[in-house]
Amino acid sequence: MQFEPAYLRLYRSGELAERVAQAKAILKKCVLCPRCCQVDRTRGEKGFCRSGAEPIVSSFNPHFGEEPVLVGSGGSGTIFFTNCTLACIYCQNYPISQLGNGNVYTTQELARMYLRLQRIGCHNINFVTPTHFVPQILEALELAIPEGFNLPLVYNTSGYERVETLRLLDGIFDIYMPDIKYASNEMAQKYSGVSDYVEYNRSALKEMYRQVGILQCDEQGIAQRGLLVRHLVLPENISGSEDCIRFLAEELSPHIHLALMSQYFPAYKAPETPPLNQRIDRKHFLNLARMVKQIGF
Repeated sequence: MQFEPAYLRLYRSGELAERVAQAKAILKKCVLCPRCCQVDRTRGEKGFCRSGAEPIVSSFNPHFGEEPVLVGSGGSGTIFFTNCTLACIYCQNYPISQLGNGNVYTTQELARMYLRLQRIGCHNINFVTPTHFVPQILEALELAIPEGFNLPLVYNTSGYERVETLRLLDGIFDIYMPDIKYASNEMAQKYSGVSDYVEYNRSALKEMYRQVGILQCDEQGIAQRGLLVRHLVLPENISGSEDCIRFLAEELSPHIHLALMSQYFPAYKAPETPPLNQRIDRKHFLNLARMVKQIGF
């Protein structure tokens, strides 16, 4: 099956230009994420994400450590954005997300990143922690398309999203890859500094599923469109894994692509924060894996 990225149709109709304008207007009173800081980022004001009008990127390169359906033979063209809308004390990418390591680029330079990753054979462009840079991502896309850019776009997010922002992306992103981190707001507040994660996350997952549906792949098994959900199992069931899995099965579909992740290790502030200062229990993870298989994911 030959896939065409949905954004090409929006570009040809002029709709993409309208979405870019709408997204850039939000920067004047920023409400891109649920924190709704309402700062004027076009004038250098910064809210929780500590980000202004220009994109901040830590690195961009072919990534071969992502899910196989994204990696293939050429890798996933990963762009790591600096800063984050969460404050996870166990973040494994904390130098980027929490300490702010990265460089400021123009949207023209961001567009050239897309084109370079396409030229060297990546299968997609994978935006890691993209929420606070949605307007810049869309503006760079509009610049890259006339230069021949046509790869699928992956929205790789913590899952802490406003539905209103996601609706701006409808028909632009073909692949969503959100986390479902917690089943409890108490745990989300304690370990990620946000008291309303569950409501926003579950509304966002439903909206993403509405937009793109079940994961679809080409003849080589490379993802072209659809939803891929990640769940990182945390020590002593901090993440409420069973509840998260049941929500996905009952409110979305047991046929979505679910990545149940066992690679947690104590990073950033976790070594000083019991019970995050330990690895996960293998028996608990295997029980979760059996549950996922029995449901039919």
